[in-house]
Amino acid sequence: MEQLNSNDIDRIIEMAWEDRTPFEAIKLQFMLNESEVIELMRKNMKTSSFKMWRKRMTGRKTKHLNLRTDSIDRFKCTRQKQISMNKYK
Repeated sequence: MEQLNSNDIDRIIEMAWEDRTPFEAIKLQFMLNESEVIELMRKNMKTSSFKMWRKRMTGRKTKHLNLRTDSIDRFKCTRQKQISMNKYK
């Protein structure tokens, strides 16, 4: 895992919490695979928050592109105008 600044870490955590943002989008932007994202989350969150996130993400089809339905074709909500610090447009 390369050195990430605090803004990158904050953005990765935000993306990991978002239902529609797949792990593949995080990999595309920050070169972190799913297990590295999990490790980052574990290191940068309180234990209770990490456990809550893991419980929420387990089995969530929208977090993996190959499990998604074809009707989901974007990473963010249509009502969301712009994501700050997003490296992928």
